Amino acid sequence: MNNIWQGRLDGEELLYHRLFQRVKEERNYDNIAAGDFALHGFAVDEGVRRNKGRQGAKDAPDVIRKNMSNFPVILPDFSMLDFGNVTCEDGNLENTQNNLAKNVSKVLLKGGKSLVLGGGHEVTYAHYLGVKTAFPEQKIGIINIDAHFDNRQPENGVGPSSGTGFWQIAQEGPINSLHIGIQRNSNTLKLFDTAHQYGMKYILADELFFENLSSIYQRIDELLESVDYAYLTICMDVFNASVAPGVSAAAYNGIFADTAFMHFYRHILKNKKLVALDVAEVNPSFDIQDRTARLAACLVNEWLMM
Repeated sequence: MNNIWQGRLDGEELLYHRLFQRVKEERNYDNIAAGDFALHGFAVDEGVRRNKGRQGAKDAPDVIRKNMSNFPVILPDFSMLDFGNVTCEDGNLENTQNNLAKNVSKVLLKGGKSLVLGGGHEVTYAHYLGVKTAFPEQKIGIINIDAHFDNRQPENGVGPSSGTGFWQIAQEGPINSLHIGIQRNSNTLKLFDTAHQYGMKYILADELFFENLSSIYQRIDELLESVDYAYLTICMDVFNASVAPGVSAAAYNGIFADTAFMHFYRHILKNKKLVALDVAEVNPSFDIQDRTARLAACLVNEWLMM
């Protein structure tokens, strides 16, 4: 992957460092130290195919890496290990999700922080499963920044997809989730009803404005205070198509990464219970000048430098 992690070389001293100078390609999970970020690419969009979305998200992890490479490092003790990509060559999504989950659990049990670059939003179930495998007796909270609930029941003969992750999680016991950015015109009444039945909390996209930040903070804190560990997943189709055109399902009326968004987003990142984060649904085949990949990279970098 040396041809991916490249950037402007200003010098070798710590003050000059950019991200590409501090990432180490790794295969041995025993080399993870407490506090290290451990990166996996989820180069998979089989779930998007099953969900009848626009395929191409499997190519996103390396594109996002390239757009991360040149960010300056502002923390002297920053360390990130890159464990490469998980792929799905045979269409066996379930096996691929289990493979990622096993790797994520290894990261967390070593005290690392799990970062995954999707790939389709079928990464949600895999990433959550990894957190739950590492902490089986603990209460896991999930914050899903997304236009969609992704809580539809798998279709007979099709199986799990990019739209079923939260339904799958809910089948394993009480779900502790907050969905931020939900669009009324992107979810059927059935999906809203399913959310209510399983106790999935949500904040509509229409509620995401600066004057409402205190309420948004309160609802985020209510979730985080009630759990032991937190996992944050960001589906890039939550954003307006003008800033995120390269997604599996573009949203003309999506939200923007504006001041209000960055306030509550950083509020989530600052919470010490956050141990896992992923970005999903970046689709390079439909991106324009890497806008979507760049935005995803920026959102990831906020956590790396928190």
